[in-house]
Amino acid sequence: MSQVRLAIVYYSTYGTNHAMAEVAVDAAQAAGAEVRLRKVKETVPEEIVSGQAAWAAHAERTAHVQHASYDDMEWANAYLFSAPTRFGTVASQMRAFIDTLGPLWAAGTLSNKAVSAMTSAQNMHGGQETTLLGLYTTFFHWGAILVPPGYTDPGIYASGGNPYGASATAKGEPLSEELKVSIRAQTRRLVDFAGRIAG
Repeated sequence: MSQVRLAIVYYSTYGTNHAMAEVAVDAAQAAGAEVRLRKVKETVPEEIVSGQAAWAAHAERTAHVQHASYDDMEWANAYLFSAPTRFGTVASQMRAFIDTLGPLWAAGTLSNKAVSAMTSAQNMHGGQETTLLGLYTTFFHWGAILVPPGYTDPGIYASGGNPYGASATAKGEPLSEELKVSIRAQTRRLVDFAGRIAG
């Protein structure tokens, strides 16, 4: 099986999706993948971010994380995206990054690579599934190969049973152990299939 080069690209306002991405980093590395953890750029004006203590604190905590770039997207042969839902679709910061990828899409750079996604919302029915499906629609256009978790691991049921991707009900608390199990299962599956595709 070929070496998997996984780009984990996330956006996080208060820290939930960053924490989810970090769990995925550990799981991917344990599965033998080379990993780049990248965040997308904040598009909200600095004065708004700094005016909300929790938002500003998270931005400061993750200032060291590099921004996702064309180089990362070209380097990777697999992608895992994680971003919160906003009104039933992915946060605009992630959408803004994706919308810059037209030249890579046109060149076929994003095609034939394994991809999966994770999300969060404040409420259990706050748009997790529609957000993931919306992201997957974009990945269809890329010609990427979707690797959702399905119900391929019993831990997925314990975390809420979302077959589209790991999803957190974010209420400012640490990630549950059940959710971490689900993230690890999804990540291992992604790395496994990415290796088969790249091989």
